[in-house]
Amino acid sequence: MNLAIIHDGLATKGGAGGAERVLGVVHRMFPQAPIYTTVYHPGLMPAEMQGWDIRTSFVQRLPFGKEKYQWYLPLLPMAIEQLDLREFDVVVSMSHSVAKGVITRPDAYHMCYCYSPLRYAWDMYHEYLEIEDLPGWQRLLVPGLMHYLRNWDAAAASRVDRFVAISEYVRRRIEKYYRRPADVIYPPVDILKSSAPPADYYLVVSRLVAYKRLDLVIEAFNQLGWPLVVIGDGVERTRLQGMAKGNVTFLGRQPDAVVHEHLAACRGFVFPGIEDFGIAPVEAQGAGKPVIALNQGGAAETVVHGETGILFAKQTIADLVQALRDADATLFDPDRIRAHAERFSTERFEREFLAALHRRSAG
Repeated sequence: MNLAIIHDGLATKGGAGGAERVLGVVHRMFPQAPIYTTVYHPGLMPAEMQGWDIRTSFVQRLPFGKEKYQWYLPLLPMAIEQLDLREFDVVVSMSHSVAKGVITRPDAYHMCYCYSPLRYAWDMYHEYLEIEDLPGWQRLLVPGLMHYLRNWDAAAASRVDRFVAISEYVRRRIEKYYRRPADVIYPPVDILKSSAPPADYYLVVSRLVAYKRLDLVIEAFNQLGWPLVVIGDGVERTRLQGMAKGNVTFLGRQPDAVVHEHLAACRGFVFPGIEDFGIAPVEAQGAGKPVIALNQGGAAETVVHGETGILFAKQTIADLVQALRDADATLFDPDRIRAHAERFSTERFEREFLAALHRRSAG
């Protein structure tokens, strides 16, 4: 196929996350395909990306474009529309923001692998306003900007020939906000082939950003006094470290090998946020470890309550503390947990992704 891949900005301060891991798998499937994006920061992304054909928008060339691309949020719709894709017969956009808004030839086929409708403009608009520490003058501008982005986002969705969602949770939101049907293909997850006897600590692996609600985890473990290891970095790290007592250890960003070692040895994995899918909890289950997660979003589809982990109902410290106590008192079967995780394997993703791409009929 004469194919191009479109991805939202590759410059997140917390480093590569689930979306970038999926991009890595799709790039291996189509190694000759160029990757178009709004901005790219090599220092924050995996070293392997430096050998890829990555083509950026004009935002990359603006002052501090790749470091402070959030400053240019009003320009991102224009930036994605300026990308010239006339040479491509097939376009795959991988979008949680503006990537799906690219303009293609009338006869080109555009499949969007949708991580989420624009979260901060749609269903999580009020939550973002509550948890983000914005200066007063910025808060005054936010409603008008979000109104503009919602209108643009709905229009951009009409440019897609077929939507594929990463979960049922996302599929329902695509239907709600874009009035479009979507298939569901769960993202690829590396299933660890070995595990270790449980150590004493629980584990978090995450970007340290406000909406992931890691403050709940810190407060819960402050109460319990149990050991907690946090792997990841982001704008919330200083605040979270300031909250934490001595039983909480922050390791910052770590290579995959270190993450896998901690997944293999941890007592359980804690996941308090509302995520569209959540690769890390499935990786933990692949290592045979139970997951303590909020019963919303993707975790509600990937964690089986009482069998592969414990689901709690509300984002409160009390609910999380009780869920941790329930998990600690439950005898989980690591082999059963690991077998459940196999349904999210990379091989399954590649097979289903290619099948969806070759169907080529409009959704």
